[in-house]
Amino acid sequence: MNQFNLRVYGFIINENQEVLLSDEYRFESFFTKFPGGGVEYGEGITNALHREFMEELNAEIESCELIYFNDYFQESVFVKGIQVTCFYYLVKCKTIQGLGTNSYIIPFKEEGEKQRWIKINELQDKDLNFKTDQVAFKKLKKFLSL
Repeated sequence: MNQFNLRVYGFIINENQEVLLSDEYRFESFFTKFPGGGVEYGEGITNALHREFMEELNAEIESCELIYFNDYFQESVFVKGIQVTCFYYLVKCKTIQGLGTNSYIIPFKEEGEKQRWIKINELQDKDLNFKTDQVAFKKLKKFLSL
């Protein structure tokens, strides 16, 4: 049976024109993406974004603006037969102090996630593992006139 999976992610940009990335090791794979995750049943898209940011980053969202969602078919890279639709928001958090301050070696192989900042103009498509993230990042740069 084919299913849908809704995902929501946020772009956080600091005063140094850096965007926060989430490096994760799950399903015996290392990947780099933007902070966020799955929308749960009964949950709205922005409600899920707020929850994911609290769970992953312990960060409270002050405001968010929809930048992009994929309006094309995208199959999950993890589970065949599941169609993934991703929503990407430009997010302003009440505070970003303490986010992405840990240093670590990439790739890592312990289960979990870690965050880091990277200059927007230094981030390349190949640094992001998922097609939807690559397309969304291009939309973000266009939105920011970069």
